[in-house]
Amino acid sequence: MELLWYIVIAFVLTVFFLLDGYDFGTGIIHLFFAKTEDDKKVIAKAAGLFWDSNEVWLVAAGGLLFMAFPVYYASIFSGFYLPLSMVLWLIIFRAIGLELRSQFEYQMWKDLWDKAFGISSLLLALFFGITLGNIVRGVNLGGVENGIAAYEAHYFFLPLWNPQFSPLSTNPGVIDWFTLIIGFISVLTLTIHGANWILLKTNSSINKDLKRIIFYSAIILTVFTILSLGVLGNINPGSFVNFIEQPFLFIFPLLFVGGLIGTLFIKKIKNEWLGLVFSSLLIIGGISTSLASMFPVILPSTNNLSRSLSIYNTSADEYSLGIAMIWGIIAFGLLLIYFIVQKKLTSGKIDDMDYGH
Repeated sequence: MELLWYIVIAFVLTVFFLLDGYDFGTGIIHLFFAKTEDDKKVIAKAAGLFWDSNEVWLVAAGGLLFMAFPVYYASIFSGFYLPLSMVLWLIIFRAIGLELRSQFEYQMWKDLWDKAFGISSLLLALFFGITLGNIVRGVNLGGVENGIAAYEAHYFFLPLWNPQFSPLSTNPGVIDWFTLIIGFISVLTLTIHGANWILLKTNSSINKDLKRIIFYSAIILTVFTILSLGVLGNINPGSFVNFIEQPFLFIFPLLFVGGLIGTLFIKKIKNEWLGLVFSSLLIIGGISTSLASMFPVILPSTNNLSRSLSIYNTSADEYSLGIAMIWGIIAFGLLLIYFIVQKKLTSGKIDDMDYGH
């Protein structure tokens, strides 16, 4: 039952990053490349028509995590309290930036909320990547120092950063040079995904330049991916063991590699859907590879005193998991209906669609 819930939650989170990921990428493109009012308006609409339904998947993932793995939920929501609070405010500012920009026809007003939308999207992509970097790297569970735990073994506290700025320190911070590398990979991946979404859904004047932006982003992404793999062995030496013991797991990194190769040939791709498929493979491959490298661990411990958190020592009991499955099926059905109706109403190009202002 634990394995089933693990797969379900991983699926829901992946869907969230596929859907809201193109919103993040759209915001990044909007921030750096949209210059004319027509482009800003239509690119903002490419995210604005979809963000509310896409973020439902994040709410669903949080609820499922609380039901299935309450110890893990309690651990990460206390340990990552500061960055999660920042993420919450960024989500708020991204949403109100989209909703308020067209309320008044004053340029200063539009510029203010355009910046709120773009900067929030950029920082959200960065912080979600940094969060993944923290989970892959591990944390000091129990707050162990000099062989003594400061609190219960499944709790931890992370400052935003520490003076060493190193992932190898006894008490690492949320942000260090390794998590920043993962964060930058996230920004590049979602920028590519957002650019492909804009190509698919709009006729903005910058569409002719987006394939060039995607191509160069993919080159930089390749470099940073190789760099991250090079340093991961020193930070978490057991990261590659699962792939050696279970070779079938190589299907997950191959998904990422396939998406990356396809993205590098973006200039020759005529089908706009195909570009989005390749960037989706980047996201699916990246998340699944990270999870496969850790399984069954879901939060490694960086000390020898506290056990790493796994799907087996953080899950609810069998009865609770069974009850949660019933409500999970009902909730997933409602979520799927919402998703299908929303996508049906916004199919095709959205340039002339009414945003509802």
